[in-house]
Amino acid sequence: MLKPVFDAFVRALAQALVPRVIGMTLLPLLGMTALSLVLGWLWWDAAVAWMQAALHGWAVLNWLDGRLGIDRPGGLVGLLAPLAVVALATPVIVLATLSIVSMLLTPTLAHRVAERRFPQLARQRGASLAASIGWSAGSLAVAVLALLVTLPLWLVPPLVLVLPPLIWGWLTYRVMSFDVLADYASAEERRVILKAHRWPLLAMGVLCGYMGAAPGVVWASGLLFAALFVVLVPVAIWIYTFVFVFSSLWFAHYALNALQQLRAERAPAPTAPVALPPERPAVTDASWRDAHARR
Repeated sequence: MLKPVFDAFVRALAQALVPRVIGMTLLPLLGMTALSLVLGWLWWDAAVAWMQAALHGWAVLNWLDGRLGIDRPGGLVGLLAPLAVVALATPVIVLATLSIVSMLLTPTLAHRVAERRFPQLARQRGASLAASIGWSAGSLAVAVLALLVTLPLWLVPPLVLVLPPLIWGWLTYRVMSFDVLADYASAEERRVILKAHRWPLLAMGVLCGYMGAAPGVVWASGLLFAALFVVLVPVAIWIYTFVFVFSSLWFAHYALNALQQLRAERAPAPTAPVALPPERPAVTDASWRDAHARR
């Protein structure tokens, strides 16, 4: 199982660095950047003020503020409030970026992989656009619920490094696996592949989830260097977009290869030709007279 995963990873990485594929990331980047900057301009100050008011009610933080004596406006609460707002905004941006990439780019990238690597793979069209949207929406709802339930645990340092990537990974696995197979596999083939390759696909999703955690460093840098925040927001969103584009290619190479192998295993074995007895020479009148004369 590891060899196909690694082979798909190498192929996807090489294809993701092609200028045409990198150019495909610009459309989600422009849309998400514009939306983030507008929302930030409209609601950032109000969101930070609301978060400061909420954190001031925590006795533990007030006690730590008195002990640490942080020399900055607002003390410890003033330091943590922007971080908390970013922590809450990040899942929304990640989910929105994943949705845009899966709907707009993943089918195109899957077709690109199939045309180049699996040109003989027939399309079965086992899922419609409505089915794909419904699958993604249901998976998204479960992921959002998991985020809300586990959000208090993010305050525990070890868990904040584990829970979000696991949730992103599960969501990426669900959405990408379905979308790359939607056009090429039948409904029955898709179910077989998702069941037989569940753990490799989930592991790929979790690794993509950890790669998607990288922009968190950029968000933190934006808070520390406010003058560069407007520049760092597009950088962070582009990283999210690129990770999800790479994920689409990775899942496409792995899942379509699994589909091709499944069809090869199910193809009927060629039947061996039936051996016929040697043909006897035809008897003509001349050959009969010659044989009778020799007697």
